[in-house]
Amino acid sequence: MNLYTHQDRNILKTWLFVTMFFVLVILLGWMISYYYDNPAILYSAFFLALFLNIFSYWFSDKIVLKLHKAKLVARQDFFDLWNITENLSIAAGLPMPKLYVIDDLAPNAFATGRNKKHAVVCVTTGLLNLLDKNELEGVIAHELSHIGNRDMLLSTIVVVMAGFVALLSDMFMRSQFWGSRDRNHAGGGALLIVGLALAILAPLAATLIRLAISRKREFLADASGALLTRYPTGLANALLKISQTGQPLKTANNASAHLFISSPFGNLKTSKFHDLFLTHPPVAERINALLGHQ
Repeated sequence: MNLYTHQDRNILKTWLFVTMFFVLVILLGWMISYYYDNPAILYSAFFLALFLNIFSYWFSDKIVLKLHKAKLVARQDFFDLWNITENLSIAAGLPMPKLYVIDDLAPNAFATGRNKKHAVVCVTTGLLNLLDKNELEGVIAHELSHIGNRDMLLSTIVVVMAGFVALLSDMFMRSQFWGSRDRNHAGGGALLIVGLALAILAPLAATLIRLAISRKREFLADASGALLTRYPTGLANALLKISQTGQPLKTANNASAHLFISSPFGNLKTSKFHDLFLTHPPVAERINALLGHQ
């Protein structure tokens, strides 16, 4: 498998997961509104989810940058970083993003922003100290690929939709204790059992789908970044160095972990089952995909 076929497969898989997400949301919303014979429940949840999506779209970058204490930098502050980003942006046909730096020894990077014209690339001082020029180019190309692939918008939608599923499920579970359980629908008892099962399992399914999408977008950004630099070894070596340090980011948290090029929590020993709950694919798999070992 070459980088082009790997890229095409990951695009297809990502949108397959997104479709599954929407089906899950629609199914859960329809089940709850039908059970209570009250379409207002679904409409209210829909408009709340829409509001959260819009709010996240416009302000998520500012929240994330403040959360991680990132500082805006200029060309004279980090000359090599600026030139690499500027040159790769031109090659990718993207506007030059704003550059931010986090003063942290943990090597990592992420991209955020609501669109290509308002994008941000952020790196840690640990990353700048660890990588050589080719490796840093690989990382910046990866982050620019997230911007070019519109992963920030997709990420916002998926995260909010996962929260939407959890909200609907919680509403249904709590309503069983607040209100009457008598319903006019035939087979109401069976419907209640199905509804409860869906309410319990839907948030877990939503989380697994969200994380699967996150992992696929990392593979896609790896492939796109390698195609941009024409030197996949640079990104592969960067990923290897980052993983070997195993140092967690001081401001690491679950809310923004999916944004980073590598898990901000450092190296964690996991089982195959636990891998389902990771925001990033195993480093060995990413390196193998980049170097054509799969």
